Amino acid sequence: MTRRPSASSPDPQRAAEGIRVRRGVGLLLLSAVAPGSAQVVAGHRGVGIVALRVWGIILGMVAVLAVIGVISWSALLTVVANPLVLSLLIVATSLGGLGWIVLLIDTWRLTYPPAMEPRHRRAFAAVTLSLIVLVAAVLGVSVRTAASGAQLLGTVFAGGGSGKATAGRVNILLLGADAGASRVGLRPDSMTVASIDVVTGRTVLFSMPRNLEDVPFPVSSPMHALYPQGFSCADHACLLNAVYTTATEAAAKNRKLYPGVADPGARATKEAVEGATGLTINYYAMVDMAGFQGLIDALGGITLDIRKDVPIGGGTSPILGWIKAGDGVHLDGYHALWFARSRQGANDFERMQRQKCVMTAVLHQADPVTVVAKFDALATAGGNIVATDVPPSDIGRLSDLALKARALPISSISFVPPLIYPGNPKYDVLQATVKDHIAIAEDLDRQAAAARTAPSSAPSPSKAAPTKAAGTTTNAATSDAKAAPAPPRPHRQRHRPVPRPARRSTTSRRSAG
Repeated sequence: MTRRPSASSPDPQRAAEGIRVRRGVGLLLLSAVAPGSAQVVAGHRGVGIVALRVWGIILGMVAVLAVIGVISWSALLTVVANPLVLSLLIVATSLGGLGWIVLLIDTWRLTYPPAMEPRHRRAFAAVTLSLIVLVAAVLGVSVRTAASGAQLLGTVFAGGGSGKATAGRVNILLLGADAGASRVGLRPDSMTVASIDVVTGRTVLFSMPRNLEDVPFPVSSPMHALYPQGFSCADHACLLNAVYTTATEAAAKNRKLYPGVADPGARATKEAVEGATGLTINYYAMVDMAGFQGLIDALGGITLDIRKDVPIGGGTSPILGWIKAGDGVHLDGYHALWFARSRQGANDFERMQRQKCVMTAVLHQADPVTVVAKFDALATAGGNIVATDVPPSDIGRLSDLALKARALPISSISFVPPLIYPGNPKYDVLQATVKDHIAIAEDLDRQAAAARTAPSSAPSPSKAAPTKAAGTTTNAATSDAKAAPAPPRPHRQRHRPVPRPARRSTTSRRSAG
């Protein structure tokens, strides 16, 4: 007599389907978390073990980089800024991602979809496809980011500068270049020296007038042989910002003038600024003002406190609009560019202050999180507008200094009348002023160090009065910074009209444009 199954007895087919579904879900989860583990569980040990070993190596490398980053952010940047390392990362990421996709497809095969019910078959296909799309997206972003970094290193960081500190400082020449259609060759529109303490990161900015005449070249400069009495000519056209074009043309005619130098104009400009300031310039960084807009947009804009309306346009062109004064004014790239370069109703010295204001804002607002989050856009913009002789091996160290500089007030000095008259400059006064303000910055570092090491009950050390440099007075130097009793908000930069030259130079977290 045949026994009929009761209503409560499980359906063998449904039970088998449930086992297949649970097994398939488990295999897909394993493959998503640890590529190769699904193959090992399914019995394909050869392929699975190889994949797991590769996955383990990748996780180990990531862990090592994470530990390096925790210990020293600059060391991590030094490692990943190596072109060979970036190339290996691109190859490894591409092969690893493609291998992961192949393993996901193989895992889907191991779930044996033909034996499943149609609805489960469709669900597993959709889940597998979603995982493949996710892996492909992560792969694409990773490869594109690494490729952007490699391109940036190859096109921008050509090397040639020296990272050797002089008297405990690294000096970087920041050039804002403008190659307009009405100009002959490229001429730096703004020139600022950032003198940075290699231990504390405390920074002093020195703005050089672009129309400075009779600039002396150091004896070691090839341009000294051409201009032994300084860069001068009868028609007064030999200005500091003309050194770039003059040296570029001279080097093109005489290849022995700057042999092996990628950019003779930039090298000669560094040498001219060295002769004028008495500083050793380690690096230069030149930003094409025409592409500056893209860099600011890639950062998401900058926020400034503006004290005076600035016109958009003017001169030989009509005024198209105004950048209105106010606190917390957020500028996109277009308006930041006009804020920095507008000439209408302003002299060169006011423009110098506005340009320093923008540079300081970028320094304080380009935090590491923003740079990492928008690295691809920044790398693309930077590759199009920036040139520098910083070698890739020094990127980490300079980034570390930049982070330290963000946490401290920035002192800013402009060489303007009556301290320095560009048409008849006294370079002994200029160099003495440079030494004086560096000494003030170093004294602030000493006071800060003493305050950290002194017992909490001890009185705070009093501020030393600025020392007078020989041949000049400190209150003649024009500064765009003013003392503040309490630290202002770090995310804004304050702009105000040009101060009177007789005001004393001090340090502040906010700079004025």
